[in-house]
Amino acid sequence: MRAPIPEPKPGDLIEIFRPFYRHWAIYVGDGYVVHLAPPSEVAGAGAASVMSALTDKAIVKKELLYDVAGGDKYQVNNKHDDKYSPLPCSKIIQRAEELVGQEVLYKLTSENCEHFVNELRYGIARSDQVRDVVVAAGIAGVGLAAIGLIGVMFSRNKRQKQ
Repeated sequence: MRAPIPEPKPGDLIEIFRPFYRHWAIYVGDGYVVHLAPPSEVAGAGAASVMSALTDKAIVKKELLYDVAGGDKYQVNNKHDDKYSPLPCSKIIQRAEELVGQEVLYKLTSENCEHFVNELRYGIARSDQVRDVVVAAGIAGVGLAAIGLIGVMFSRNKRQKQ
């Protein structure tokens, strides 16, 4: 039997495991989270970050964690507590609640749901998902460039022998 998921504490970052990405929310108590959702999204539709990628705006929503997660697994992940001091819990919740209902700028690379919750908890907007994708793309780019260079060298060598 699996251990039950521990109840999040107000101010905790919630990482929701969507099929192709991670969605992030901040727990504000009584079963509710504050998170970014596309302007057209209905409560609990579950496509928050993917749909937001298609627009440059998002709405700050307060919804039940149960509804936001849908059938997806989630966990408390205050992963930067070792690097940054979390703001006081009351300040995190106050800032989150004040933003509910507002339309905010959304950019997949610089102002996404992970940036949003890290800004609320630590006062520092950052997204490891974006960093990891950029690093992977850079590594892939270097690899493709190396393969291309080897191909050019091989074809030149082949022509010289003819």
